[in-house]
Amino acid sequence: MPLTILLAEDDEGTRLSICDYLELEGYSVVMASDGEMALRRVFDHQPQLIITDIGMPYLDGYTLIQKVRQQPGFRLIPVIFLTAHNQMQDRIRGYQVGCDAYLSKPFELQEIGAIVRNLLERSQLIQSAWIQQVALQTAQQRALAAEAQLTGTEAMASPSLSSSGPELTPREQDVLILLSDGLSNAQIGDRLFLSPRTVEKYVSSLLRKTETNNRSELLRFALSHHLVS
Repeated sequence: MPLTILLAEDDEGTRLSICDYLELEGYSVVMASDGEMALRRVFDHQPQLIITDIGMPYLDGYTLIQKVRQQPGFRLIPVIFLTAHNQMQDRIRGYQVGCDAYLSKPFELQEIGAIVRNLLERSQLIQSAWIQQVALQTAQQRALAAEAQLTGTEAMASPSLSSSGPELTPREQDVLILLSDGLSNAQIGDRLFLSPRTVEKYVSSLLRKTETNNRSELLRFALSHHLVS
């Protein structure tokens, strides 16, 4: 699906020539002949890049971009200013309102194309990195929630004592075996890929199920009931 570019330019000849060039380059172009129309097109089409003249009817380019940047979803859209205003103060104001590139008239279409490609490639990289980061954070949060739910369920399970001792979950059995080897919570966590706090919850569950008061009593209980070798 082609990337969408909004082109806001009140001069029809300039607007059509830029549009034709960008469409030949493979982009989808949405056009506007004044600032108010351009602002509506931003909301309607959500373009990936904006090219705008500064001197336009109803809403000039500065005001247009100020209004666009006020919307959180549009703050990172790359913006190119096309203008005959080439004084230093004009350029400074353009950068202050949030433009990424400032191209003075007259200009070459090839230069516009090069700037568009550069800004879109950078924007796509930033967006891709942001999506990957959000996905990673979401996966980590889900894993922690699943671990907490599992630990809570096992910790709340009532002890079921029999002649051979309490019924332990597979994870509790793993923790008990490593405890009998003299490993600390941190070392057990490294072996089982758990946090020390999670290991401590398993230990607390073992103490409760075996009705023991400390780790020494727990290990004696485990040996006497053949829970560990």
